[in-house]
Amino acid sequence: MLAQLDQLYADALAQLDQATNTADLDNWYKATLGRKGAVYLLTRQVGQLTAEERPLFGQRLNQIKNDLEARYQQRLDNLKTAELEAQIAASALDVTLPGRRPVRGGLHIITQTLREIYRIFGDMGFQVYRSPDVETDAYNFEMLNFPPHHPAREMQDSFYTTRPDVILRTHTSAGQIRAMRDYYPEPVRVILPGMCYRNEQITTRSSIQFTQVEGLAVGKAISFADLKGTLTEFACRLFGAERQTRFRASYFPFTEPSAEMDVTCFLCSGKGCQVCKYTGWLEILGSGMVHPVVLRNGGYDPEKYTGFAFGMGPERIAMLKYGIDDIRLFWGNDLRFLQQF
Repeated sequence: MLAQLDQLYADALAQLDQATNTADLDNWYKATLGRKGAVYLLTRQVGQLTAEERPLFGQRLNQIKNDLEARYQQRLDNLKTAELEAQIAASALDVTLPGRRPVRGGLHIITQTLREIYRIFGDMGFQVYRSPDVETDAYNFEMLNFPPHHPAREMQDSFYTTRPDVILRTHTSAGQIRAMRDYYPEPVRVILPGMCYRNEQITTRSSIQFTQVEGLAVGKAISFADLKGTLTEFACRLFGAERQTRFRASYFPFTEPSAEMDVTCFLCSGKGCQVCKYTGWLEILGSGMVHPVVLRNGGYDPEKYTGFAFGMGPERIAMLKYGIDDIRLFWGNDLRFLQQF
């Protein structure tokens, strides 16, 4: 029986040397050391041995198995190294070439637009004021001169929570009262950026969420001329010094008088095109003098203080400025669109 072990060992070494790749080596392992290999099958003959032969046979079998395992592992490492070197040589890899630069991210187009708005109004002395996205009905509507059941509420279909008086803000104007109460009795000059939420159908021009920038200035002897001058300077710095502006009478419950502001179309320079609907003008924001009721709710005496407010949508400004025709592109996470800016 020991002679059979020695013969098996010699045959296994010869076959191991003949393996030229890892596939051959895997077949050798299964045929020799596997669960149904030659070494395992030989152990079944232990019952034919005498009591004196069994210890010698077991000792010799373990030596052979350990030696074959070690030789197999060494042979496997050598073949893997040889195959890797052959693969490198075949692919002609030039390790001296510079590596690929990692892809760098960038600011979202809306973030870029917001920062440009911050910079312009920051130069005029406005501060950024943050207000919460979840508001009470009082801050979002009532204190802004939207009494319960007022028809103007129909313009803003709100998202309500489990509490009937708590909603997702429909406009950043909700922060006006908070800003005035925080600054009182000092003058106020702030912009209030943030996300707004309305239960609207998602189309190319509207969405259930959008960003908005509200502006508010409160102080003594502030007039509509200050409003026009501030917003005209903003439009010229954002769209170009050659832009002309106009104000059209409008209605907002929290301002009186109220006006929409237009700028001359920067695509046709006021001559008329498809983008401006052949009017030569593009609407960019709404504005007006702060309503006395709102001033009073904010803590200011409307007999002594006046102010103006305005609101704009950065998405709309970006769409006008860059000729984007679908608001859904801003939130679609399509890098083919986002990487253009």
